[in-house]
Amino acid sequence: MQEAVFLTLKLAAITTLLLLIIGTPIAWWLARSKSWWKEAIAAVVALPLVLPPTVLGFYLLLALGPRSPIGQATTALFGKTLPFSFEGLVIASVIYSLPFVVQPLRNAFEAIGDRVLEVAATLRASPGKTFFKVALPLARPGYLTGAVLGFAHTVGEFGVVLMIGGNIPGETKVLSVAIYDYVETLEWTKAHILAGGMLVFAFLVIFTTMVLEKRMRNHRP
Repeated sequence: MQEAVFLTLKLAAITTLLLLIIGTPIAWWLARSKSWWKEAIAAVVALPLVLPPTVLGFYLLLALGPRSPIGQATTALFGKTLPFSFEGLVIASVIYSLPFVVQPLRNAFEAIGDRVLEVAATLRASPGKTFFKVALPLARPGYLTGAVLGFAHTVGEFGVVLMIGGNIPGETKVLSVAIYDYVETLEWTKAHILAGGMLVFAFLVIFTTMVLEKRMRNHRP
């Protein structure tokens, strides 16, 4: 049980960090771009919100499997493929939780408005300096919200992680899969402990997100 908890927290922490790194340029471009096709990109990013997890997991299996170009490359470089490995879980989790991080970041960047950035430009601040010294601090509530949602969503994943990772103890057996196993084997006490813990965790996530969103509204210029 402890092994599944540790593995889930490890997966969620690594995934959240990668989501913030990957999601920042995507959210910034979606917030600032005037391109007519940016909403098409936004729709692609948001696909995991409406796609059944098993569908996403199925296509990830095909994309990362041993017969795919990615699978052949990882086999040649590392001697193994990504499905049914922790690394494969990380990739699947990043893709599956991406909209839960990108959308809060995009909202935070859009809430900054043009005036503050224009003032920074008139003071001869470079685009990079404007982003790191002005935009990032003002978007802090969005980062907090995105980090909380990304972490929580990764912790609660089931369909995608089961499809891409299977049920390998110590490698891919996360909390949601462990609960499924306990229910299947009628180990109700262990299932209650894990499920109850996730219920409390879910409440804390919702409460924290509501508080962060309230603070974000109060800090808008």
